[in-house]
Amino acid sequence: MNLNQVTVPSIDVENSISFYKKLGLRLIVEALPHYARFECIEGNATFSIHQVETLPKGDGVYIYFETEKLDQEVDRLIAEGIQFDHLPKDQTWLWREARLKDPDDNQIILYFAGDNRKNPPWRVE
Repeated sequence: MNLNQVTVPSIDVENSISFYKKLGLRLIVEALPHYARFECIEGNATFSIHQVETLPKGDGVYIYFETEKLDQEVDRLIAEGIQFDHLPKDQTWLWREARLKDPDDNQIILYFAGDNRKNPPWRVE
């Protein structure tokens, strides 16, 4: 089994399209006002947005996008006017992460983990 796509809720899909294009995702389906799908620049995963009338309550959705050039990517996005909640930081779980929110308050984590993504020292065999 392989993960194909993740879909997040949005009140305004068109506004979210603009945001995710700035992040660097490639728009491949635009069915406004209800739906949009992107492909990630690396790998085969896709990411989509679907329109909802009400956003989920609580912590909501967390989306992780990995990039080897995390710090440069954060600098690029700041220059594009994207605001971050947390700038890149080395975490105790051996990932370097930056955090921001999309227009619908979905939590976006841009990170780099390298081999530790799937093979941390505490991996269960």
